[in-house]
Formats: sequence, structure tokens, C-alpha cells
Amino acid sequence: MKARTDTAALNELRKRMLAVPLGPEARERGEVLAVSDGIAQVSGLASARMGEVLRFETGKLGFVLALDEDVIQAVFLDPMAGVEAGSAVERSGALMRVPVGEALLGRVVDPLGRPLDAGPPVAATETAPVERPAPGIIARDFVTQPLNTGILAIDALFAIGRGQRELIIGERATGKTAIAVDTILNQRGSDVTCIYVAIGQRATAVRRVIEAVRDKGPFARTIFVVASATAEPGLRWLAPFAATTMAEWFRDRGGHALIVYDDLTRHAAVHRELALLSRQPPGREAYPGDIFYLHARLLERAARLSAGLGGGSLTALPIAEIETGNLSGYIPTNLISIADGQIVLSQALFAANQRPAVDIGLSVSRVGGKAQAGALKSVAGRMRLDYAQYLELRMFARFGGFGDAAMKARMARGARIGAILAQGRFQPLETAAQVALLAAAADGVLDDLALEAIGPLKDRLGAIIAADPALKAFRDDPSALTPELRAALLDCVRAAAAGRADRKGAP
Repeated sequence: MKARTDTAALNELRKRMLAVPLGPEARERGEVLAVSDGIAQVSGLASARMGEVLRFETGKLGFVLALDEDVIQAVFLDPMAGVEAGSAVERSGALMRVPVGEALLGRVVDPLGRPLDAGPPVAATETAPVERPAPGIIARDFVTQPLNTGILAIDALFAIGRGQRELIIGERATGKTAIAVDTILNQRGSDVTCIYVAIGQRATAVRRVIEAVRDKGPFARTIFVVASATAEPGLRWLAPFAATTMAEWFRDRGGHALIVYDDLTRHAAVHRELALLSRQPPGREAYPGDIFYLHARLLERAARLSAGLGGGSLTALPIAEIETGNLSGYIPTNLISIADGQIVLSQALFAANQRPAVDIGLSVSRVGGKAQAGALKSVAGRMRLDYAQYLELRMFARFGGFGDAAMKARMARGARIGAILAQGRFQPLETAAQVALLAAAADGVLDDLALEAIGPLKDRLGAIIAADPALKAFRDDPSALTPELRAALLDCVRAAAAGRADRKGAP
């Protein structure tokens, strides 16, 4: 009996041995020549490609950043401890890929998809390359559908459309991240998937963003890609490209996605650091010559696809930081020329407690009214001009009062426009409430109201509109504003000003 069992086991082993393909196997191995500040110079890998993943003998990963005549400049994706001159390096034969799919939703991961939230490994079944070509002209469609931010100053004056690239730019600590996070929070009731990518940010700042979305926003439909200030330079460089690949998975399946890059100024600094370490020739402000192409090929991936490709969209909100209000810096001008508009934040307005501190003179949206709800567009027509004239008159009013009654009335109305544009954090306004406030300002409903009473009015208005059954259809589709709807909205504003819970005479 035992002999038969041994014979069967031997036959099974022989079959398995015969099934193994025999023959030579070529494995290309290189050698580390030098290591410095997150970059390794490698020789001996003549067939390596740009962006290919390399594996060092310690198990650490890197990728090919630049190809010189005799050596490869490889960037580390893991801590480089243990890698030194003479260490062996092997090609993987594959370009850099990251996990994609719904398994990433609600997770905090690094640019390689490895969890940072103490949760289990991401159970993604698909991967996609981090570098992908942007959709061509034929594959794109017009940007006509709004992406509501819930911020009145932006939705009314500089509307953002799904598939647009709108730059948020300003000095340090002027509320750039706050605008992007409020936009994410406002997607709680929409069908938009959100991706927030932190590039070189402090861990405490990233934690505040994550907690805000967890408490008040669509956390279950948000992906956080984090490459903190202490992460390897290769991870910080890779972060925006990896996050864009994750966002494109939803767009390519007919969905809508929003990605926030926080921020591309730090990403440009990382690119400069790696370029100088790899001995690429420096250009203006020591940036390499491909710095424009770096961000152009990234932001061009945001688009709205044609109906034949599913009609999905990817909206990008890149953030950039400037110094002393200098919009003509090298990186800011590059990003402004690539994006479809910019929201400029003013340090002076922020110091004057005007939040959000949007500079309406320098901000612009190159899509604007084409992607704005019809009702909102009808009441926001002249508001930007009226408010800009008020700001100019206020500056001259410091030198002496105006005796003209008409001028005083214009000043009073402008002050109330400024009051309704002021908006605290985590206080999004629905489109119906925005239309009601702008219509009330245009029709003079707020002219006799004290400025300090406008804040409480805004707090009560949303609930009054939501409780009115006659406005339900308008809340769902604010594409047109009839005279009857306008009158009903003005009644809601008057009710909110009087402190009532509903408008009188509502059916």
C-alpha cells in the first residue's frame, strides 16, 4: 500500500517538473553608483525606460526619472536606508501603476495606494499607469454643467463647470484650502466623487482636512492621497499623477469626479529639487526647462468626455501659493496660462475679515455663465460690476463723505452685497438660497436691513426655502426663474429677515 502511494506521489512530481518551462532567462541587473537626497545614480540598465519601476536589493522601490548617456537617475519611493554604492538594482519591466476603483473610496492612502489610515490593504482589482495621455479634442465635450461649490461669491461670479480647471491662488494663510474643502463638502448631496491630494503639506493640516470631510462631507465618496512634507521626494513628485489616475477611473465610466491639488507650488519645488540633484540644466529661478510641460500634461487630463465615451467629467482645482501678492511669478503665470480661470485671494481682504477673500477684480472663470444655472445667471448679471463700483467708491469715500442721496444709496446696497458674499467655513448655500439672496439684493429688499442682521438671515433662509412645497421643483432644477418663483423667493427672504419660520401665504 505504501509503495503504491510513493509511486503516485513520484508520478505527480514528475508531471509538475515536466510542466516547468526550461530555458535561459535573461535578468538585467544594475549597480548603484551613488546615492544622495532621494536619488540614486544607476549603471548597467541599458534597456530601462522612463518611468519604469526599479527594485533595489533591499526591497525598496524607485522609478526612472531621467536617462543619461551612461547612467540612470532613479528616484526613491521608499526610505533609502540600506541602499549604498555597489548595491544591486533590478528592472521590473513595468511602468509605474497604482490601484484604482471603488475600493479606494473612504480611504487615506499614499501615492502607491498603500493605506495610511491603519485600515486593511486596499482590495483593488485593477491598476492603471500614473502617466496617461490627456483626452484629445474629439474625445472632449463642452463644459456646460455646473459644479456647485456652495460659496456664493464663486457660484455667482466665477461659476465652475464640470470638466473645468480652475486655479485657486493666493498668499499663505488666505483660505485657499478652505475654498477647496468647502467645495468637497458641498458635494455631499451630489453624484461627484472627490479626490484630495496633499503634496508636501504638514500632517496636522492634512488631518484637519480629513476630519472636516469625515464630519461634514461625503467621506464615503472621497479618496485622500497624502504625500506629506516628510515623505520621500519621489512620492511627493508622484502624488498628483497617481491621484489623477484614480480620479480618471470614475470619469472614464461615465461618472463625475473632482480633484484638489494642494498644492502645485510645492510640487514644482520638488520637481526642481529632483532635477537639480539629477544634474539637469537649470533655467529661470533654477527650474528645469520642462516645468511647464510637467503641469500642462497633468492638468490637461481634466476634461468632460463626449457622450460617446460616457459623458463623464473630471474637474480640477489646483492650488498655488504666491509671495507678497506677486501674480507674475514663474510658477503662478505658468499655472494661470494652463488653467481655465483663477480664483485670486487677497491678503488685504482676508485681514479685513472678508471671507472668502476673493478678489473680484483679478479673479475670472473662462467658462463662467456657460456652466451656470439659468436662474442664478439671471440674477447675478450686474452684481459683479455693482460690487466692483462699490469697492472703488468706498476707497474714495475715505477722503470725504458723499452728499448725493443716490450715491449714498449705491454705497448702502454695495455694503449689503458684500455682506451676503461673506460666508464662513462649512456653511454652504444651496443654489435656491443663492438666487433668493441675489434677487433680494437686486430688488432692494435688503436696503433697509442692518448689516449685522444679514448673517442670521442667511442662516435661517435655507430652512425656510426647504420647507416651502411650492419651491421644491425649483430646488431640484433651478434652470429658470419665473416672476412667480422670484416673488416666492423674495417672500422667503422677508420671512428670514423677520425671524419667521416660513413665508406668509405659502400654499
